[in-house]
Amino acid sequence: MKHWLMKSEPDAFSIVDLERVGTEPWTGVRNYQARNYMKQMRVGDGVLFYHSSCAVPGVVGIAEVATEAFPDPTQFQKKSPYFDPKSTPEEPRWWCVDVRFVRRFAEPVTLAALRGEDRLEGLALLQRGSRLSVIPVANGHWKTILALAGG
Repeated sequence: MKHWLMKSEPDAFSIVDLERVGTEPWTGVRNYQARNYMKQMRVGDGVLFYHSSCAVPGVVGIAEVATEAFPDPTQFQKKSPYFDPKSTPEEPRWWCVDVRFVRRFAEPVTLAALRGEDRLEGLALLQRGSRLSVIPVANGHWKTILALAGG
């Protein structure tokens, strides 16, 4: 089993929204590297749910990958902000996975707390210039973040 961190802006889709709906397709990713990571995901992989572009960014809960990667339907929807006219159903460019809610943390593990933790050295989220919305998380980093969240 692998572990991942997936970013979402809470005003667009938050951990509370995921808790309410249970399972949601992670659509709209338009970065090739992030797309390739989603294509590597397997059912049951753990996901750190990260709130970004907000007052206090940080890891706010856990989800899990609920499906293997499949073509992102928003790339074919002309009215979607994620529409891609170069993508076809025969040759889709963009992929997504369904993500299932597991639990919400009592308190977020803030970006500041993550930066202050020596055991997270090498975590892609903390690398200068890292802006990917989907990144792999090493097993040791996963365990450290869960410990920071209180287990």
